[in-house]
This record gives sequence, C-alpha cells and structure tokens, in this order.
Amino acid sequence: MTIMDDLLRIAKPLGDCVRIQEGPLVSVRDAKHIRDHIEPIVRTAVFGDTREKSLAQWLVRALALELGAIPGSIHDFYIARGSGHTPEHFTVPAMNLRALPFHAARAVFRAAVESHSCAFIFEIARSEMGYTDQRPSEYTSAILGAAIAEGYQGPVFIQGDHFQVSASRYVQDPQKELGALKDLIKESIVAGFFNIDIDASTLVDLIKETIAEQQNINFTLSAELSAFVRMAEPENVTIS
Repeated sequence: MTIMDDLLRIAKPLGDCVRIQEGPLVSVRDAKHIRDHIEPIVRTAVFGDTREKSLAQWLVRALALELGAIPGSIHDFYIARGSGHTPEHFTVPAMNLRALPFHAARAVFRAAVESHSCAFIFEIARSEMGYTDQRPSEYTSAILGAAIAEGYQGPVFIQGDHFQVSASRYVQDPQKELGALKDLIKESIVAGFFNIDIDASTLVDLIKETIAEQQNINFTLSAELSAFVRMAEPENVTIS
C-alpha cells in the first residue's frame, strides 16, 4: 500500500467532506461534518500503529490549518502585555492536560468559543511525556483535534512545560543529557510547540558560596538551550 492509500483509509470516517490529493494536499468541503467526525482520526493518531499514527497526526494538523486553528507562539502577546498595550483584567492560563487531552481540551475550546477568548496555553512537561508515553506530535494532534471538534478558530498555543535537565543524568553524562533535551526541543518544534519552558534549575548548587557560583551551570545551560531554540525555530516564528 502507498502512503496515499493509507491516508485515504485513515480519512474514511470523514467521508466526502475532505478532499485529499497527491502531494498530499487537503481541502475541506464540509467543515461541520469534519467537526462531527474528527474524533476517530484523533483516536488513530493516539492508538494506531506507528505508520497510522504518523499519517493521522499529519491529517489532523492539515485539517486544523485549513479550518483556522493555527499553532502559534504567544511571544508577541506577552511583549504587548508587558509594554502595557493590552487590557489587564485577565490572565493567561497554562493547562497541563496530560490525561485525556482531547476531551479536556474540547471543554477549554468550547468555553473559549462562547467567551470569544484565545489567550490560553496547553502544555505538557518532559516528565509527563515520559510517564504518559505521549510524544509531542501525539499531544498536538489531541489539542488540534479538540479545536476542530469545537469549531475554534484562532491561535493555538502549545507549550513544552519544564523541559528540565535531569540532575542525575547530567552528572553521569552531561553531553548525553543535553543532547536528549535538544532532540526533544527539535521534535517539539516540528510538532507545533512554539512555546518552550527551559528548566536547568535542577543544577543549582546551594553548597557554593556565592549566588553566581550557585547559579553558574543553571544560567549557562539556560543560555545555551535558549540559543538552540532560536536556531531551531521556524522562519517568521519567535518561540516564546
């Protein structure tokens, strides 16, 4: 079977409401029908075999883009907020939806549509990815699938929360641990995580005498990882 054959099979629950052409290229014919039938595609993106998951994840993201649910960076909004160019009567919640993210995010998007809101963040930590066996692309599929299901249009802020340096693994092999974290950053950016929380605070050494000495590894690695994020971010996107 070709990739196109498998993609058409995975998209079968959507019927004629979506057109998939060689490329592959996706176009939407009936947005409401897609909203009503996106859940089986999300289920495949989570529970399918490796090939099925990859294709379903691609399809969910392609449909989300067509329907106006766009992964984005909250950087510009934060800059505007910090410079006093936005109202100050609301906050920006950041929600770790590590369990049942599709269903939980549907509730968030439902409330957002009703209240005309778009300033909220979905996040998942490095540790949560581990114990839930949930890679970035899978998490993105669940969140974007929820946006589709609820008819949400606007930016979707997905964040890597506490991309944390493991102190124990760093002591054993610093370069291996940093390499693993950089690989996760790259994987997450490809998946649409345009907001990343770098956390090297685990390496603060309070035994040292001065604050500069205590924080040295923390701020050195934070700067290195921040520079790596800037190098890896897509064109025209400033990752927050």
